[in-house]
Amino acid sequence: MEPIELEEILVRVRQALAEQHWDQAVALVEALRPADQADVFIELPSEDQDDLLPRLDPVDSADILEELEDEEAAEVAARQDTEELARIIAEMEPDEAADLLGDIEPRQAADMLAILDDADVVEPFLAYPDESAGGKMTAADIALRADMTVEEAIAYLRLEAADSETFYYLFVVDGERRLVGVVSLRQLVVTPPTARIGDIMDPDVFHVNVLADQEEAARLMVRYDLGALPVIDDQGRLAGLITHDDVMDVIEEEATEDIYRLGGVPEEQPADAPTPSALRARLPWLVLNLGTAMISATVLGLFEETIAQVAVLAAFFPIVAGVSGSAATQALTVTVRGLALGEVTPRDAAPRLTRELLIGLTNGMVVGGLIAAIALVWIGRRIKDDYLRLLGPVNRTLNSYQAFGLNTRTSPELSGLPADFVVGAVAQTTAPTLIGVANVLYPDRAAVYDGVGR
Repeated sequence: MEPIELEEILVRVRQALAEQHWDQAVALVEALRPADQADVFIELPSEDQDDLLPRLDPVDSADILEELEDEEAAEVAARQDTEELARIIAEMEPDEAADLLGDIEPRQAADMLAILDDADVVEPFLAYPDESAGGKMTAADIALRADMTVEEAIAYLRLEAADSETFYYLFVVDGERRLVGVVSLRQLVVTPPTARIGDIMDPDVFHVNVLADQEEAARLMVRYDLGALPVIDDQGRLAGLITHDDVMDVIEEEATEDIYRLGGVPEEQPADAPTPSALRARLPWLVLNLGTAMISATVLGLFEETIAQVAVLAAFFPIVAGVSGSAATQALTVTVRGLALGEVTPRDAAPRLTRELLIGLTNGMVVGGLIAAIALVWIGRRIKDDYLRLLGPVNRTLNSYQAFGLNTRTSPELSGLPADFVVGAVAQTTAPTLIGVANVLYPDRAAVYDGVGR
């Protein structure tokens, strides 16, 4: 299929809406795939969105709201009247409908549930937190019984599975809908018609509880290459399924969250976020970083006389700050990734810290040696023997901040704090610098004065 030029389609849709050629605009949008429909729709002004959405087929309108980001879909839905929104929600998957109802105003959501024909199907999904397995699952509308024959199961699928989101994995339940096994569609095809489902099913089924964290479900599916994961309640009853596309959404959400937290941004901020919203998210942490940076400035102030006597020391402060921050960022990135993938746990604290301490010390020795060589060539002749005494502290500094940068970031993570602990991103740039500057200046203060005196 030839790639679609969405920019060209968008221009034509805008022109049709500006000229109030509603049928033409509708035809252009409905000819697209759902993801492309959403991309075109969200680029329209809100007035054009409100003109276009009610004129689309309800199925297409539902697809658009499902493809939009949660905040965008809630904003669009909030502008629709009750009857129009109910008409659209009725065409959405129950889990998607529940997500949307959970994001709009409670009063509007209550009005929707009061007039929806399938409210009893949607309501159970509203009971679970958004980031839980129950909040990510879709309805398990297809389930087999152990006493069915293969022939009966295939006949059942022909009748019931036409609109099912997935049935390549068929889960088996008992009379009380408790999960008892799983059978693949391939097994049904190759097994004799008279065989019983209970005889061919696998009773050892991977599953998660409805209140389990979404990351746990995603990790399980990725580790064991599962196409679908059953979600059960506290009684072991099948409540729903998490499918591969749900897992992709979870992985994207968690990766995005980790990246934002790594940079000291406490909440997701799209690139085109409004300026006030971006300021509210970023400014407090910059102010906190400013406060911690002032601590380093205070340490420098304590050694003002030393710096005045040997001004060349100031040339090394950016090196200490820059390389120490890079070392801490490396440690932070590796640790956060390990925690996100389950590779790092609290029981790994001691061996992990020992290993990373050795890495930090080795890196410090190598980088410190390079700095010593550069300093000797650059200004060694001017400072002669007195400056050489400073190279020891510089080398020790590089050792200490490398190790300290790792410890200040890794220790709280391995002690049970969340992987997205934002303060770590601020502390990582200050603590190593503070220790490094003090280590450069303090131990050889007397040596510097002695050298200058001579």
